[in-house]
Amino acid sequence: QLQLVESGGGLVQPGGSLRLSCAASGGTLDYYAIGWFRQAPGKEREWISCISSAGDRANYADSVKGRFDISRDNAQNKVYLQIDSLKPEDTASYVCGVVLRCIRPVINHLDIWGQGTLVTVSS
Repeated sequence: QLQLVESGGGLVQPGGSLRLSCAASGGTLDYYAIGWFRQAPGKEREWISCISSAGDRANYADSVKGRFDISRDNAQNKVYLQIDSLKPEDTASYVCGVVLRCIRPVINHLDIWGQGTLVTVSS
């Protein structure tokens, strides 16, 4: 019954920033590690970040390390992804989903995903 909904995407210029949100309903995020993934047209889905259920461990793909920051507020039942120094190649649909553990290789769990929020980086 857990459902996830992403928000915060939009059109942004190169070098700009966005904060994406992953909000849960029908259950609590306290029990789940959460991952962020992205998929651009014609490309495979790419894992970019994850955070443990307690928020004490996070991992990032090399392509986004140093620019992206994941956090969570379990009291608000949300996970966030702060994105800085955006590049055109960051353009994609960004999706959050439940993952087994925030340890590589990151594996989806329970097949619970949001619908995605589109990030477009263009001047």
